Amino acid sequence: MRPVKLPFYAKLCMSLLSIVMIVIILIEARDILVPLVFSLLIAILLYPFNRFLQDRLNMGRAAAAMISVLVFISSLVSFIYFLAIEIIGFSSDFPILKTRLTAMFGSLQHWLSYKLHITNHQQSEYINKSVNSIMETIARSLSNIFSYSTGILLSIVFMFIFTFFILFHRKLLMKFILHLFSLPYRDKVKEVIMETKNMIKAYVLGLVIEMALVGVVNTVMFMIMGIQYAVLLGVMAAVLNIIPYLGIYTAIGLTMLVTFANSTGNLAIEAGIGLFCVHLIDSNILFPRIIGGQVKMNPFITIIAVIIGEYIWGVSGMFLFIPITGILKLVFERVEGMEAWGMLIGVEDVEKKPKKIKLKDLPKDNEILK
Repeated sequence: MRPVKLPFYAKLCMSLLSIVMIVIILIEARDILVPLVFSLLIAILLYPFNRFLQDRLNMGRAAAAMISVLVFISSLVSFIYFLAIEIIGFSSDFPILKTRLTAMFGSLQHWLSYKLHITNHQQSEYINKSVNSIMETIARSLSNIFSYSTGILLSIVFMFIFTFFILFHRKLLMKFILHLFSLPYRDKVKEVIMETKNMIKAYVLGLVIEMALVGVVNTVMFMIMGIQYAVLLGVMAAVLNIIPYLGIYTAIGLTMLVTFANSTGNLAIEAGIGLFCVHLIDSNILFPRIIGGQVKMNPFITIIAVIIGEYIWGVSGMFLFIPITGILKLVFERVEGMEAWGMLIGVEDVEKKPKKIKLKDLPKDNEILK
């Protein structure tokens, strides 16, 4: 029986329908998929430490997986505790900031009244309407705060549970993935799995190292400038910096606002320029060297991935869709007929081609299942 060749419009309709169905599934299943993808990234990051506990210290799989997860939780709690102390110190100066912002607001009102001939009464009416609208929105949202907080807490708990079971059942999961494909294709599957593991490990670990270095540089720079809350602003800017292209501008805006509220306008501008210079050094020197170009995607596709990720999974998607798009690129490069999509996602590099794992370098089944 000969295969039926569908016309182009039928293939296009089926492709578009498949994309729409995938997006709907991703949106509707975000409560389970977001913790699961985070767990996969954390498990890959913890995999070398987990292997060390099993191979060098002769621990069982359950004990090694549990200790690995507990070490990660301890590190995360320590970082949150550090930020909490800085935020508490920042909150003690809220009355001073309120007074300064009130003075700034009065000066702005006077400027608008003088330049644009908008009276203070008109400005107050507009602000009151805006504030009332915002308060109504906040009031409607307050009723859902408990359910949102409970949902976030449950997602975090499930994320760590998923991480434990991924580390514990990694052999079973690897067997499952390999046996989804027929024998002639398993070498390609192994190649994609190994490159995906290396890419994600380099990406996540590189982001952590990069965030630490940028945080230190930002903090030292702010201290030299004499900016208040140097540690908090430096760490905040480093954390926001992991969101590609959008995070740095958010960090610059918040830093300039806080600096302007408790210092001078010139210092706020200097702080913004300093952060932007650090970002340029980071994006052109630190990021390529630390992460090693494992996620080779052009900026256009990266921005699209961030926007689509925010639309589908919110803030979590802005971070997760970068490695997910990188995985799709690896798959597209090895699937017949999909090479063009891999080229679209990748970078234009004529001289250097992506290094592929050779067939002889692939681990055997008993090695990849360790």
